[in-house]
Amino acid sequence: MPSFGNILLSHKGFKKVMKLSNFGEKFGSSTGIQILMDDIGDALNSGQDIIMMGGGNPASIASVEAVFKARIERLASEPKLFSQMLGSYDPPQGNSSFISDLASLLRRRLGWQVSARNIALTNGSQAGFFMLFNLFAGTFKDGSKRQIQLPLAPEYIGYADAGLGADFFTAAHPQIDNLDDREFKYRVRFDDLKVGADTGAICVSRPTNPTGNVITDEEVEHLDALAQANDVPLIIDGAYGLPFPGLIFTQATPFWNPNTIVCLSLSKLGLPSARMGIVVANEEVIQALSRTNAIINLASGNFGALLAQDLVSTGAIIDLSQQVVKPYYIERLDFTKRILNREMDSQIPWHMHKPEGTMFAWLWFKDLPISSQTLYERLKARNVIVVSGHHFFMGIQDDWRHSHECIRINYAAQSPERIEQGLKIIAEEVRKAYLG
Repeated sequence: MPSFGNILLSHKGFKKVMKLSNFGEKFGSSTGIQILMDDIGDALNSGQDIIMMGGGNPASIASVEAVFKARIERLASEPKLFSQMLGSYDPPQGNSSFISDLASLLRRRLGWQVSARNIALTNGSQAGFFMLFNLFAGTFKDGSKRQIQLPLAPEYIGYADAGLGADFFTAAHPQIDNLDDREFKYRVRFDDLKVGADTGAICVSRPTNPTGNVITDEEVEHLDALAQANDVPLIIDGAYGLPFPGLIFTQATPFWNPNTIVCLSLSKLGLPSARMGIVVANEEVIQALSRTNAIINLASGNFGALLAQDLVSTGAIIDLSQQVVKPYYIERLDFTKRILNREMDSQIPWHMHKPEGTMFAWLWFKDLPISSQTLYERLKARNVIVVSGHHFFMGIQDDWRHSHECIRINYAAQSPERIEQGLKIIAEEVRKAYLG
């Protein structure tokens, strides 16, 4: 069978090779994000007793779900709202009423000088980033090529294959600061950051999936200065951050200006199935994004907007985030740290990135005798699903050993008992890798 861009089809003994375009080859091939989502689906449908610590599924928080349940009941009881939820297209920019309320909230609570013309909705953050990345990077009319600059890697696995072309990302190696209590922290190495004519945009997640890192206010301001000096946008992925769902456990100031594109989401608030991403940017970007959305999606779904509108219009979405969602994850994090410190062998050089946000523990096993992918496979054989760290180092050109020594763990999507069981198995497999 030809190896380039082809799929082998078989029907009643007849075999035919279907040729794929460059697009088909790229997006029809196996990717890190596809493997991650397949693991989630396989775990849910396998019938086996699998401990799912690999995906980004948020926790089910009863008090938060009660809020959404009450809103769904109201939507179902009011014929006009119910009809709008099921039977109406929103404009490509998204639900205008929700957007207007959100703009008001951002002005009122954060002081951002935005209007409804500065906000667009997408069918999930993943779709939003696909459109944004390809608006700013790739091949241009003059034949030049530009890349998305990641200030540091590791970064979100879902970025890796979002570009239409090859060599779409470039990333700087982080500075690694060793801290007390087996913790470390990644920081931006600005001397390794090359922003210039081949840069289309700078993008950073805050807090960072997979590590829980929160780049400092000073780092954000430095990145903003670099972006403005080079006339490129600074994209801040706030899917876990401020103002909602607020999964930041350290000091951080929300940041936006007309050269900044801030991306938010309802997923980690507890609505991953609603598939609703939010983009806050200058009017020119919002117009281009909305036009792109019309081509790719026709319209954005309005279920998430209608479901969350009351929370946004009253500002309760921020209060719910700070008073309920954030404390829940902090409690789960504290539990996870206690179990790790209890179960991990003191002879093993294991470290955890300082947990400043998100719902993930990023574990680094220095000089791990096996690769993180092999560790993932051994854990999967024992029905524990994590994510191998090597998937998160897109844009790093060398085969950095550190990228094969880390794993990401979701510490919130399962019960504490299941998390404890999973961490015990992880500790056992790591001990075997080091000590035999």
